[in-house]
Amino acid sequence: MKRRTLIASAAALAAPSVARSQSKYPSERPIKLVVAFSAGGPTDIIGRKAAEKLTAILGQTVVIENKAGAAGQIGAVDVKNAKPDGYTLLFATSSTHAILPTAVVKPQYDAIKDFTPMSSVCLNPLILVTHPSMPDSMKGFIDLMKNNPGKYSYASSGTGSILHLTSEYFKREAGGLDVVHVPYRGSGPAIQDLLPGTVQWMFETFSTMLQNQKAGKVRILGYAHSKRAPIAPDVPTIIEAGVPNFEAYTFNLIIGPAGTPPEVVETIDQATRKLMADKEMIKFLENIAAVPTPETTPQRTAKFISDEIAKWAPVVKASGIKIE
Repeated sequence: MKRRTLIASAAALAAPSVARSQSKYPSERPIKLVVAFSAGGPTDIIGRKAAEKLTAILGQTVVIENKAGAAGQIGAVDVKNAKPDGYTLLFATSSTHAILPTAVVKPQYDAIKDFTPMSSVCLNPLILVTHPSMPDSMKGFIDLMKNNPGKYSYASSGTGSILHLTSEYFKREAGGLDVVHVPYRGSGPAIQDLLPGTVQWMFETFSTMLQNQKAGKVRILGYAHSKRAPIAPDVPTIIEAGVPNFEAYTFNLIIGPAGTPPEVVETIDQATRKLMADKEMIKFLENIAAVPTPETTPQRTAKFISDEIAKWAPVVKASGIKIE
């Protein structure tokens, strides 16, 4: 009788831990969504809105953790090394999963093998913005650059950034422009030199430059997407303006460490689909000229990453960028 009592007691003590181990994801603790950049930037802003909405959809808190540094490598490595249980995810970007795979001399991670693609939230197309003294048409602008090789300069948020590489991509696609690159430590200082005309043009996100455009401080020549932005229907796409097939954007994907269980992937996939059907979320993205990606699936996300790496690899190599 005593032995039976001891066995029953042990079983009772073990039951809660067994129940916990079999609990449905995500019920154990908050989900950490890692943003590999500082707070306040476009990725952080979109990530926080997505986290807020996903919290309601999943019934579990989704928290943003900013792990900035090394052009996004620190945050990406943090997720790569995390336990693949769905509680540490990466809000991946063009930097972490399109540019760095080619630009870094000794990569700290494999952008494809070390992660599990889950879903896509949006694209954030860039704009070509110039000082008002520049021509008011794309053709006039390109002709000016071609007729004055080496005379003009463009700004970027830093060597190897998406803004830098988009400019290099544009130079190539516009016919081989000879323009001087002036890198800055972030977009803020670059914009400060664009406003007085110290540098003549740059690529940026729409939301960052819209107020300056409305105030007449800058001119937006084109939007680097296949369709015009709903908040600025008067701004042509760069394709319409005369540079065929030109699209360039940052993007935001949700991915986890390699080996994340299929049931976790399915849960995040379904939650993101609900997120991308949320009218408030769609409106939020459109108001910053981001493009929602409602037809997201893990398979499409995986293919998208591969395609973006392939797209930017020749641009990175041609620019000679090597990040140590």
